Amino acid sequence: MSIFGTIMSKIFGTKPADAAETAPAAGAAPSAAETVAQAGSAAAGAAASAAISSVDVAKMLDGLAENADQELNWRVSIVDLMKLLGLDSSLAHRKELAKELHYTGDTGDSATMNVWLHEQVIAKLAANGGKTPQDLLS
Repeated sequence: MSIFGTIMSKIFGTKPADAAETAPAAGAAPSAAETVAQAGSAAAGAAASAAISSVDVAKMLDGLAENADQELNWRVSIVDLMKLLGLDSSLAHRKELAKELHYTGDTGDSATMNVWLHEQVIAKLAANGGKTPQDLLS
């Protein structure tokens, strides 16, 4: 699973759908069983979307932060956000996330990259239906 997919899973409690898992082979007509499975998958996807849209991202993360062993400012720091979710926040892992999210800047400038990553992650959580406060969106 991608790093962002893992972030989504940790926050929304769901695994993002993988289109490759439900798509029939090119040129092949789906069997009746595949059609039923795809319909079930579509229903599950709709249910997951409904669950995602009901998640108040800030409330959920603030709740985790209250119970954390250390003070983590997830609202401004990608490192703290990743730590809060129990993810590897190392520079190598953040560079991998930057590549996944198509960062075009210099990954050697970690401060600029970190700001960009935080903005992108928050924006993508909102774009995927999470309730995200406007003050976190740039």
